[in-house]
Amino acid sequence: MADFTHLDETGAARMVDVGAKTPTVRRAVAGATVLLSPETFARLADKALPKGDVLAVAKIAGIMAAKKTAELIPLCHPLPLSFADVTFEADPAAHAIRITAEARTTDRTGVEMEALTAASVAALTIYDMCKAVQKDILITDLRLLAKSGGKSGEFKAE
Repeated sequence: MADFTHLDETGAARMVDVGAKTPTVRRAVAGATVLLSPETFARLADKALPKGDVLAVAKIAGIMAAKKTAELIPLCHPLPLSFADVTFEADPAAHAIRITAEARTTDRTGVEMEALTAASVAALTIYDMCKAVQKDILITDLRLLAKSGGKSGEFKAE
């Protein structure tokens, strides 16, 4: 089981001990896309949906989710985030909202899961805020876009 960092010698799940690692500055950026109908996209842009300002609520939800990642993902370490943010880019031609979430810390392990959790919860919040007018909303392309810091170094998605 030596190749699997989250399994002990018997094959049981375990949290990795990062105590001996040196803290470094860590950063991760994740993205997701929410595809809406033309009508829902227009209502979102006009802030005319029944539940209010969709993107304002989704931003706060994503930031809150980043801070609670260790409570949601069983083997994640709780991290003191120095920064978390969620931004949105509207794509009128595709009737899409592109989500970018960023997380930063200075610690012994990375913040990829925090960024991914922020992006996914922001997308789910958009769904929740829009579901009164559209049920077939599609959430796509959740992925890590970039990371830096730590032993594995830099990563940038193509």
